[in-house]
Amino acid sequence: MHVRIRAGDPDAFREIFRDYAQLVYRHAVRSTGNWAMSEDVVSLTFLEAWRLREKLRDEGESPRPWLMGIAVNVLRNTGRAARRHDRALARLPLRDVLPDFADELVGRIADSEELAAAKVALGMLRRSEREVFALCVWSGLGYAEAAEALGVPVGTVRSRLSRARTRLRKLTEGELRRSRIKVEPVVVRGQVQGDRIAAVRSNEESGR
Repeated sequence: MHVRIRAGDPDAFREIFRDYAQLVYRHAVRSTGNWAMSEDVVSLTFLEAWRLREKLRDEGESPRPWLMGIAVNVLRNTGRAARRHDRALARLPLRDVLPDFADELVGRIADSEELAAAKVALGMLRRSEREVFALCVWSGLGYAEAAEALGVPVGTVRSRLSRARTRLRKLTEGELRRSRIKVEPVVVRGQVQGDRIAAVRSNEESGR
């Protein structure tokens, strides 16, 4: 397979697309939370794989680490482009509110609060920790494969993943506590919360 890919064999690229396109897509969705951007990431990843095919080395039994390494780089570039786009939009006058795709993630957690908290917490990790977590936990790559994809030693992958798991757990718990405090209803003793608006309106009308 490695030889066929380097030679630009179209059938070989059809095979790796069939075998790994969904893996790249799920990885992108979980990393970005954006379905449309993830489709672009898949296209760009395989275009880059075609462009860089001659650099594929004869290491391992599968081209998966090489392909996921390309996907990681594509995500870095698209992430920078998205941030530049967001900054440009922020400078424009506010009009209609744009929809938020942050919750559209693969592998939904049953509790939507936990999902939202985990997404926020993941964004607080260092990029190196976030990439290792996404490759090993979400995309199922082994330590050696993730090391090859990222171009780092296996020991670095292990230590980054350990830190990422620990920090993500603590950050998610903290974010859950903060979010629940924000939505905690304020109820005045002896007063039905639903009557508050009616009471305010009544006071306003009596003061006119």
